[in-house]
Amino acid sequence: MASFSTTATVDDPRISLGDDGILPPVRDGGGDDGSGPGLPDYATRLRRARLGLLVALTPILMLFVSFSSAYVMRQGLPTLDPRTNALVRDWIPVTLPKLLLINTGVLILSSVFMELARRQIKGQAVLASAESAPGASVVDQMKIPWLSLTLVLGLAFLLGQWMAWRQLAANGFYVATTPSSSFVYLLTGTHAIHLMGGVLALFVAGIASLLRRSVATRSIVVDVTAWYWHFMAGLWIYILCLLEFAG
Repeated sequence: MASFSTTATVDDPRISLGDDGILPPVRDGGGDDGSGPGLPDYATRLRRARLGLLVALTPILMLFVSFSSAYVMRQGLPTLDPRTNALVRDWIPVTLPKLLLINTGVLILSSVFMELARRQIKGQAVLASAESAPGASVVDQMKIPWLSLTLVLGLAFLLGQWMAWRQLAANGFYVATTPSSSFVYLLTGTHAIHLMGGVLALFVAGIASLLRRSVATRSIVVDVTAWYWHFMAGLWIYILCLLEFAG
C-alpha cells in the first residue's frame, strides 16, 4: 500500500500575533532615557524609585517617633537615689547651643539648592525623552552646580553639629551626664548619621554624572536623593523643636 506525503518550506519564518505577522513593538528601545528593550520607561522607573524611598523612610520615621515618645515619658519618671533610697527627679533641661540655629539655616538652604538641582535635571530628562535624537547639548545646559552647593552645605551642617557637641561638652553636658543630655546626643547624633546617607547619595549622583550616565538615570538618582534630603531637613526641624519646647 503506497503512501504519499507533501513537504513545504518556509523561506521567511516570522512570529505572528495576527494576520499581518508583525512583531509587537518594543517600548523605549534604548534611547537616552536609559531604557533598553523590554525595560520600563522613565516615568515608571521614577515611580518605582520613589516607592522604594518611601519604604526606606518608614522605619526611620518610626525610629524617631519611638525616640520622641521615650524623651517625653522620661521627663516625668523619677529615679531612685541610692544614697537616700528616695525617688528623685533627675531631669535637668539642657540649654541648646545657639549654633544649632545657624545649622538649621544651613540645612534649610541646602534643601532649597537640592530642590533646584532636582527640577533642573528633571527638566533635562523630560527634554531628552521628548527628542528623537538627543545629544550632548542637553547635558551642557546645566549652568549652576546645585548638587555641589548642596554637598558643601551638607558637610558644613555636619561640621556645625560636631562644633555644637563640643560646646555642650564645654558646658558640662556629656553623653552620660544627665538623661536629658543623653537624649540630646541620641537625637542629634542619629539624625547626623542618617544625613551622612544623604551626603553619600550626593557623591553617587556626582559619580553618575562623571561616568556620563544617561540623563534619565541621573535624574532618578537626584530625585530620590532630593526627597530624602527634604525629609532629613524636616526631621531636623522637628527634633530642634522637640528639644527646645518639650524639654
